[in-house]
Amino acid sequence: MSVRRRVFARVRRRRAQAALGARAEFAGRVSSELALDLPDEDLGEDLEDCLDMYEPGSKPRCEELEYLYLVEEARDRIARGR
Repeated sequence: MSVRRRVFARVRRRRAQAALGARAEFAGRVSSELALDLPDEDLGEDLEDCLDMYEPGSKPRCEELEYLYLVEEARDRIARGR
């Protein structure tokens, strides 16, 4: 492999690692905001699991709607990256 290709490969790897770090930081920030909005909830790291394991009817209807809305919105924000 030429020197030029090795240098470009190294640059691409560093950029990819930086992008992954930025995504993880953003996901952590969104999860922290969600934890502030829902302080009494035990939210796991994977919001998709929270939604899958949620049992409908386990909360009063208005709280249930708010909980589901906030968790889905946080999940979607993380997926969109903004």
